[in-house]
Amino acid sequence: MGFRFQKRVKLGGGLGLNISRSGISPSLRTKVGTFSKGGYSTKTGISGLRYQNNGCMVVFAFIGLVTFLIYII
Repeated sequence: MGFRFQKRVKLGGGLGLNISRSGISPSLRTKVGTFSKGGYSTKTGISGLRYQNNGCMVVFAFIGLVTFLIYII
C-alpha cells in the first residue's frame, strides 16, 4: 500500500482546485454532487457511499462556461 496526497483549495462558490501528486485539476461542488475533469460523483444519502461516473467532460465544460459567464456579468 502506498501513500496518497490530496489537497483541495477552495476558490468560493463551490469552485476549487484539487492538488495531488498527479497534478492540479479544477472541480465544482454542488448540492447534488461534484463535477471534475475526471467525471462526476453524486451523493447517495448513505454515509460513505457515492456514485461516480468517469468521462463527463461535456458536462464539466458546460458548467465551466456558465460559471465564467456569471463571473463576467
